[in-house]
Amino acid sequence: MFNKTTLIYLLATVLALGSCKSRQTPSETKAEQIKLAPAPVFNADSAYSYIERQVAFGPRVPNTPAHQRAGDYLVAKLKEYGWQVTEQPFTATTYDGKKLNARNIIGSFNPQAAKRILLASHWDSRPTADEGQGTQNKPVPGANDGASGVGVLLELARTLQQSQNKPAVGVDIIFFDAEDWGNSEKASDEYGGFLLGSKHWAANLHKPGYSAYYGLLLDMVGAKGATFLKEGTSMQYAPTVVNNIWQIASQLGYSQYFVDQLGATLTDDHVPVNTIAKIPMIDIIHLNTGGDRTFFEDWHTVEDDMRNIDRSTLKAVGQTLLQVLYNEE
Repeated sequence: MFNKTTLIYLLATVLALGSCKSRQTPSETKAEQIKLAPAPVFNADSAYSYIERQVAFGPRVPNTPAHQRAGDYLVAKLKEYGWQVTEQPFTATTYDGKKLNARNIIGSFNPQAAKRILLASHWDSRPTADEGQGTQNKPVPGANDGASGVGVLLELARTLQQSQNKPAVGVDIIFFDAEDWGNSEKASDEYGGFLLGSKHWAANLHKPGYSAYYGLLLDMVGAKGATFLKEGTSMQYAPTVVNNIWQIASQLGYSQYFVDQLGATLTDDHVPVNTIAKIPMIDIIHLNTGGDRTFFEDWHTVEDDMRNIDRSTLKAVGQTLLQVLYNEE
């Protein structure tokens, strides 16, 4: 285990993919052009401001005032944009025996629609840095690792509600809590002590019988020059969804971000959604294409602040997601 991830590198992923004929490899994704439906413009400046506001609360560590205020802010913004909001409070027990007052926050757009797409990101930040020199054990600001995905989804929520051309599909946004408390070296559970919010939601759906056509998880989607590889668990459970999104991103001109390359296999919030809730969910997450670091340079450090956030990356992710939703019609 490597902190919050289970890293099975490229060779293992290729072998696994080769053993299952139903899975697709990147070379099989050179598909015909997808007809793109008219979609609204994603405002990266607005997404940036939502990230900045979250970081301004301070580290969003459960059981702290900053965490409470940030959660209230997310609820208020979703309600402001006319989404139906459900709060799912729960008490999470950490790998080291602490009790966390946590809550998953769910917003629903077009709640009567039968066909639904699930979008998610975790909104908490890590209680202690375990990377970097001389600053370990201090809380992490979590600008990219957490707030970036939330910022993109808040802007998407605003855009869908205010657009005159609304998609017919239903959309649910879940902000998972208590994702980043784990320790893979000390925790004994299968998730390394991470993913407490998504595990709780997957076992206790906010609506009885809830399901979605598929889900998209955003994690670390704001860094300059970010690269999103085709993550291994995503390719295991929903290769068609992965390939469709990467194809759409390419047609929009974002192939430098959505790279047609297999990446590591990760343990992230999409795992309990796939395995417990049985909803096929993929992970759009920053994975480096080479070098010693799997993630962005300031991952799990006190340097994960607004300096890591780039509007061009936010635009690539947000515009791609909007296009995906509008193409579902």
